Amino acid sequence: MTWRIGVLAPLMLAASGASAAAQAPAPELRLEPYAFRLADGAEMAAERGTFSVPEDRNDAASRPIEIGFVRFRSTNPNPGAPIVYLAGGPGGSGVDTARGPRQPIFLALRQVADVIALDQRGVGLSNHVPPCTAEQALDPERILNEQTLAAYYRDTFVACVGRWRAAGVAIERYTTEQSADDLEDLRRALGAERIDLWGISYGTHLALAAMRRHPGSIGRVALASIEGMHQTVKLPAHADAAFARIGAALGSDLPALMRRVHARFDTEPQSVALSSQGREIAVRADSFTLRMMAGFLAKNPSGLAELARLYSALEVGRTEPLAPLLAQFFYRRPLTLSGMPELMDVASGIGEARLAEVLRQAPRSISGTALNFPMPQLRGAVPGLELGEAFRREVGAGHPVLWLAGELDVRTPLEEQEIAAAGLRNRHRIVVRNGGHDLFEAHPDVAPLLVDFFSGRRVAVTELSLPVPTAP
Repeated sequence: MTWRIGVLAPLMLAASGASAAAQAPAPELRLEPYAFRLADGAEMAAERGTFSVPEDRNDAASRPIEIGFVRFRSTNPNPGAPIVYLAGGPGGSGVDTARGPRQPIFLALRQVADVIALDQRGVGLSNHVPPCTAEQALDPERILNEQTLAAYYRDTFVACVGRWRAAGVAIERYTTEQSADDLEDLRRALGAERIDLWGISYGTHLALAAMRRHPGSIGRVALASIEGMHQTVKLPAHADAAFARIGAALGSDLPALMRRVHARFDTEPQSVALSSQGREIAVRADSFTLRMMAGFLAKNPSGLAELARLYSALEVGRTEPLAPLLAQFFYRRPLTLSGMPELMDVASGIGEARLAEVLRQAPRSISGTALNFPMPQLRGAVPGLELGEAFRREVGAGHPVLWLAGELDVRTPLEEQEIAAAGLRNRHRIVVRNGGHDLFEAHPDVAPLLVDFFSGRRVAVTELSLPVPTAP
């Protein structure tokens, strides 16, 4: 095989960036006692940790930024490798996650090792990007459609990039590669030979990047709802397949109902009366926002009944159930961007071939180009932010991987996950029947399975089942 220099160059640069991080002195770890409040109101002793990394590893004069986490010490007298939680989003906080429904898993995993709730760069304890608010609210006089929303988000994003740059933020370095290097610096600061990872959705995107970028530093990896390296934007046909499974589970032809309603809204944008900022307004919307809402409501089985009720009401001309959703997401206040989510997604990006396929499938699909908004709509808004095709190659690795996949997941459909996981040679898949996107807290057997996996014990289970969702 003959390799072209143009192909090798990005790979060599990625490798040199990773090795340079490893050759630098290990960051100093700063720890302090931290009283962590549990879900029942009690407090448990934990530690808050911080370490400094360059915001821009390519600039010797870059400002240092702190990466923060909360560590729960192991109850095992001979603990294994530290287990680091990677939140989804992008933009989710690991520390906040440890306060929510996944808290029992954080506590259970202490049987194996120290458990670390990490806030990734740009989030929570690790946030050094000021929030940026649009100068104007979305104009209710304009039809609410993809063009209107895309222009509003793009204009706001471009303006915010200017403000962030003026504030000294190295916006080009809020990328998944840089976060993977932060994980390597965390490992070195802890003095650990390896770290284990558990993550969901975008957290799996980051985990995969770390497995490729620092393969010897990563041990065991538990992934739920995998998002592959080229899957920041999902293929509409794969989302359609998930909606078909949802319709079958509900015992209804929900996809056909959704298509009829979308066609009605696209033929004639519908008027929706809603309350915004203390006043009553009427907005006109086509199907784009419906497609967005469907992706939110169908995320987990708990939202499917509301999704079916919404579309049933819209089919007979009742728009009242849609009004609070539009008010909350689009008109309550001007758009505020926190930076990290938008920059990470734009950096991971979408290639020309995949974008062409998305646009080819979109007109005939249920979700269209709405499922991952504001991507691909922000693509190219600020030149020079994308990591490129070398980054988007899917990962091949031999790390032990436990993989949980939800049968009814619309956000990361099974078909997408199968592609993303194809190169993970030592994977073990557990399908969660009737499961959606948020799988870690969905079934009581997940926590003990994770304990077994990170303990090195064999996991034989290949399927978990949740109750069949009910139609309204």
